[in-house]
Parts: sequence; structure tokens; C-alpha cells
Amino acid sequence: MLTDIEIAEGCKLRDIREIAKKLNIGEDNLELYGKYKAKINLDKVNPKSKLILVTAINPTASGEGKTTVSIGLADGMAKLGKKVCLALREPSLGPVFGIKGGAAGGGYAQVVPMSDINLHFTGDLHAITAANNLLCAMIDNHLLRGNVLKIKEVYFRRCMDMNDRALRSITIHSPAGNMKGCVSYDRAEGFEITAASEVMAVLCLATDLKDLKKRIGDIVIGVDEDGNFVRARQLKADGAMATLLKDAIKPNLVQTLEGTPAIVHGGPFANIAHGCNSVRATYTAMTLADYAVTEAGFGADLGAEKFLDTKCRIAGIEPHCVVVVATVKALKLHGGADKTQLSEENLTALKAGLPNLLKHVENIKNVFKKPVVVAMNRFVTDTQAEIDEVLNACKASGATAVFTDVFLKGGEGGKELAKTVIAECEKPSKLHFAYNLNDNVCKKVEDIVKNVYGGEGAEFTEDALEKIAVIEKAGIKGLPVIIAKTQYSLSDDAKKLARPSGFKIKVRDIIYKGGAGFIVAVAGEIMLMPGLSKTPSAEHIDIDENGNITGLS
Repeated sequence: MLTDIEIAEGCKLRDIREIAKKLNIGEDNLELYGKYKAKINLDKVNPKSKLILVTAINPTASGEGKTTVSIGLADGMAKLGKKVCLALREPSLGPVFGIKGGAAGGGYAQVVPMSDINLHFTGDLHAITAANNLLCAMIDNHLLRGNVLKIKEVYFRRCMDMNDRALRSITIHSPAGNMKGCVSYDRAEGFEITAASEVMAVLCLATDLKDLKKRIGDIVIGVDEDGNFVRARQLKADGAMATLLKDAIKPNLVQTLEGTPAIVHGGPFANIAHGCNSVRATYTAMTLADYAVTEAGFGADLGAEKFLDTKCRIAGIEPHCVVVVATVKALKLHGGADKTQLSEENLTALKAGLPNLLKHVENIKNVFKKPVVVAMNRFVTDTQAEIDEVLNACKASGATAVFTDVFLKGGEGGKELAKTVIAECEKPSKLHFAYNLNDNVCKKVEDIVKNVYGGEGAEFTEDALEKIAVIEKAGIKGLPVIIAKTQYSLSDDAKKLARPSGFKIKVRDIIYKGGAGFIVAVAGEIMLMPGLSKTPSAEHIDIDENGNITGLS
């Protein structure tokens, strides 16, 4: 079979203005980036369509294909004559050149131009990086020029859109004015990956340029000598940062291989950030189409929980149906199968791994109270006995499972899934949440662990408790909580697969994101700056003298 990039490069793309017409977007509302990409600039949005959230089981080395299923589902709905629009996240260069590779789907369910989307695209992530690091430069310049704000400790960190573990912890020599009574001093700092930065979260949660500028101004950069939070607005950085982001806030329009409109915008990670594309992109898709298909990063314990508990609260939306993606191979890995023997029938491992899928299904049905469909990404090695085992287990849990062939057949392979999802969207439901927004930080974390992860609660380090006390003393309350943890397990231990029980997560740090409007609880060994694997994807990516790219998928 052809590689993903060979399929993508071999397809005939439609002019982006033709794609825009499917959503009734006129050229006055388009800013063209060549023939196949455009920014959408709507004066007003009216999110009214049916919203479908695609999530997945805890990821494994075999891959689950969540983005592929999202694209195939939208193409399948289009083949059924529905007016549909995708709303996906932008890939980050770190994972593209790291362990994950590209994030534009796969096989015959891709968004294109694939190489552009996976690389620099329209420059959104570069603009976010620049705005973030401008603020860092202004902080250090303020310290040099006398530190009028009497900043005692700097919280805000630099970022870059690449996996570089050497930058996790660095020491910078910063002329510091009268900070701590020193003329200059060495300050411990570090980089976050751009997808985990607060500026990324701010861009993705802002409803318009005015809201973006306000949120930027609310970013906490540190504390002063009296223990008060110092914000970006006090440095007069908000105007310049918003100016750098004036184009980045506009959603990007592209297309699937089959010409279905796709809005690809914003890219926070779900394991260390809030894991959802931009509110603007979702609003736009829900305004322009009858069905909007969106996704949330990694497993449903991360991306879907944050989409439902945080994004839905902030944006005032809720999905009409949630799709949980899995594969037989991935479930066998959760059940302890040897990763070199996943193509062989193994009902024992499959039965042992199925509880991971069923836990996510239970969460959507019983915690969040939304209709759920299981999308099984089919492999040719899936045996009938394995298929029957999954179908029966899902039926017993009260969910319909559909084996889908979107990777090989595109929209045609997604029609059965599309029919099932459309039917579930008609069922009345009201979104419930995993925790009460008015509870204290510790209680909210505990409730997520108990209600979503299936654990017994959380343990907090002394440092984390001290930071919670500072937040509460400042009168900050009623904010959502984002838990940063491993994506590979329902717990904070990547080795605990399937459906672990009896565990507590260990919260080692608390970060108040004033601009984003949420609090991050950092759990386990998760890092805010990923590193490259032993054999990174970058080793296999190349370009020839004619500009033909290979190895990008």
C-alpha cells in the first residue's frame, strides 16, 4: 500500500474557494494562503449544529487512529448527504519529528495539504512561540531596568515548538535590577513545548480578539515582594502579544482527501495541556455546517475530560454524541500481549484489555451522561472471534460498536459509523460534569481521579499544597482544573495498563494559568517539555532535489 504522504501528494486538491462554498463562505470572509489553505474571518458566529466529539482509549504503541476516524466519519457523513465540517487540532513540530509523526490522519482518511499541515502550515504555532517569548524578554528587560514592579519570583517560562529535553531545566544569567537585592543573578528556568504554553491555551479559549487581549493581560508572570501575582498587563505586554497573534487567532480552512471542509486550528497537548482545538474553530464549524466533528487529544481520561469539564464550560457548548476510538491490537496491548505478536488471535489478552475501553464508555455514559458510540478501527488481522468479543462487550455496556474501514476506504468505509452517530445525535441528553466548579482545588482533583480515572484520590506534595494556599489566599476560585499526567494509563503510572484500581495520583506541582482561566495539577513523572525517542521520526524524513518529501506520516 502507498504511504500516507504518497496518498496525500497523489490526490487532486480542490481550490480552497470551492471548499469554502460548501460552507457558504464568500471570498470576503477568506484570507488565502495559496490555492489550498485559507484563514476564515467571520464577523459573527452562531454555533447551532450537532456537535460530535471523537476521543479514544489510552493510547498504545500500535496506534488507535483517532484523527483518522474523525476524518473518515466526516467523509462518511458527507457521502450520506450531510452538511458537515471537521474541527481538528494543528500538529506540533515536536511530535512530528519525534515519536508520534504527523497528525493529519492516515491512509485514505486525511486532511490535505498534508505536508503543509504537519510542518509550518499558516505559521500559527510560530506566532504563539514568538508572543510567548516576547513576554519573557519583556520580563527580563523590566528586571534590568530597575524592577519597578518589585518582582520577587518569575513563574512564566520560555517555549519552543520542538522536543528538546536539554531545555527542560536551564540557568539563565539575568541582570536583575533590585530583584532580591542583587545587581544580577543566575535564575533557574526552563522551556515548555509551545503546545503546552499558556499562550497556546489562551489562543484556543479566546472567543475573539478582544477576549484574546484580555486573557493575555491576565497571564501571571510571577509574584512581587508582597506575594501578589504580577500579570502581563502590568508589563504592558498584552498589546504587542495580541498584535503578534492577530492572524493566528483566525481558524484555518483546508479539506479532506474527499473534499470535506476541515478547520484545523490550535494544538494544545492533552497530556500536559487542555487538549482541544480552538473555541473559534469549533464555533465556526458549528455555525457553518449542520454537523461539526471535533476531537480531543489522547485518551478520554485526558482530552475528553478536559473538553467536557473545561472547554464546554468556557464555551457554553456540549456534544450531542461522543465517539470512543479503539483497535483490537491496542486492546490486546492493554491486556499484556507481546507487541510483536499483535497480528495473532489472542482472546485472553483482548479480554484483559477490554476494561480500558469499557471504563471510557462508562465515563461518557454515566459520568458525563452523553450518548456514546465505539469506533473500532479495523485491521485485516482482526479475527471474527475477536470482533465478536468486542461487539458483545460493548453491547453489554450499553454502547454500540462499529468496525470501520476508513483507513483503506475513506468516507465509504465510514458510512456505517456515520449512520450510527447521526442516530445517536438525535437522542436527548444533558451534559453533567465530573466535579463541582465551586469546590476547592484538592476536591476537584480528587473527584476527577475517582469519577474519571477510577482511582482512590490524590496525594499532594508540600510544594503543591503551598501553591494552592497562595491561589486560595488571593481569592481565586471557581476555575476548572487541568490534570497533566501520562497518556498511557488511567493512573499517573504509564506501566499500569487496562483498568487499574486502588491507586492514587501524586500531584507534585500546581500552576495557576490566569490568562487561560484554569489551574494545572502536574501529576507523576509527566514533563512539560517532551524529549526525542531513541529513533525519532526525524531520522526517516527527507526531501529530494525536486522538493518531494518522504517519511512524513
